[in-house]
Amino acid sequence: MKLSYAAYVTLSSSLFLSLFPPFFTYTRLTGRYRKGLKERLGFFPAHSVGALRAGQRIWIHGASLGEIRVAAAIKEHLKELVPECGIILSATTDHGCELAREIHKEGSVVYAPLDLVFSVRKALSVAKPSVMVFLETEIWPAWLFEARRMGIRTTLVNGRISGRSVHKYKRFRFFFRNVLESVDQFSMISQDDAERIIALGADPKRVTVNGNGKYEFLGTGVDPYLQEKTREMLNLAPSQNVFVAGSTRTGEEPIILAVYEKVVQRHPDTILVIAPRHLTRIPEIKLLLRSRGFEYQLWSQLRSGSIQRSARVVIVDTYGELFNLYSVGTINFCGASLVPLGGQNPLEAAVWGKVVFYGPSMEDFHDAKTLLEKQGAGIEVSSSESFAEKALRLLENPESARARGLRAREAVLSAQGAARRHAQVIARLLPGPDHLMR
Repeated sequence: MKLSYAAYVTLSSSLFLSLFPPFFTYTRLTGRYRKGLKERLGFFPAHSVGALRAGQRIWIHGASLGEIRVAAAIKEHLKELVPECGIILSATTDHGCELAREIHKEGSVVYAPLDLVFSVRKALSVAKPSVMVFLETEIWPAWLFEARRMGIRTTLVNGRISGRSVHKYKRFRFFFRNVLESVDQFSMISQDDAERIIALGADPKRVTVNGNGKYEFLGTGVDPYLQEKTREMLNLAPSQNVFVAGSTRTGEEPIILAVYEKVVQRHPDTILVIAPRHLTRIPEIKLLLRSRGFEYQLWSQLRSGSIQRSARVVIVDTYGELFNLYSVGTINFCGASLVPLGGQNPLEAAVWGKVVFYGPSMEDFHDAKTLLEKQGAGIEVSSSESFAEKALRLLENPESARARGLRAREAVLSAQGAARRHAQVIARLLPGPDHLMR
């Protein structure tokens, strides 16, 4: 065992042992975080993986909703390439696991184990994967080291390392170099991502560039019926403007409201839909709206049909709705970008044929930003003034907005194919000569 890994094991285990007793008491008293707790400790129920056919297995892990959607696209290609393999999906969050169960009804879905030696060792010994697949930025030291120790091949697919995060990783380069030695293949999104993972210590011979698998599921999700249903739930007039602010973070809502106030001066029928990234922030958003004199309603009430929208502002208080809401937006904004948090995926709006606004912090989605800006469909804003000016210009030139949005949609659809390339990387890692030709 390398010294750096031994230190990681000691530190993580010590923290767990000291924090688990009060955490366990808290879950028993409140009921929170009890869901999937045994699985997070590596104790998978027999039925969760026992139903898989005997033979080789591929375990694909993603953090939450976005990664699980990529996993779904990759899974479909794996079913074509290696139909004899069983597939396990895991996620870190409750919402990720719920989505995984929806899209993987025929297979096994589990909560991801905590990155502790005993948890991952137990989980891997029960799941028995031939290949362990991690999506995007899921680099877990204990999980990777234990998989390597047990002879399980590992790969990072749809891999991305932002320019913002690479500097943090470089502070511990000596440690990450050892961690990355446990990865057999890196299938990265872009050349920039490839260069960054190499800079952190990955073997260049193990690194390939295969594009963004998120393009894959976007095209299949576009459905005019869902768009019309969303319009009905928002009680929209045929030509009514909608300002959708998606995945917003602390500090962005005041800017959004300042823009909205300027927009409604010239387009008074415009409604605002705010979808915070974290639903725990809804009370503070309500407080902000009340302080600015805005009435609001909750999306869950409109969605259930219990009330009809009459307020000018709607707060989205459920997960998994943003993609469809972008379909009705005339102004679509991707959050975590007016504050230095790396942005959110602008392609979810663009694939509906929409122009997308975002702030200057888009490091985590640089490839998507570049794709849209080449089509004139990605607009960077840095303040409420510049945002309002550009949003009004877009509203008052609808034909130009429509043409630019359609070019963006075509660009997103033409960039598909990455999920299959990532699946081929996974298939080639399976033992046996038959898979080398995949």
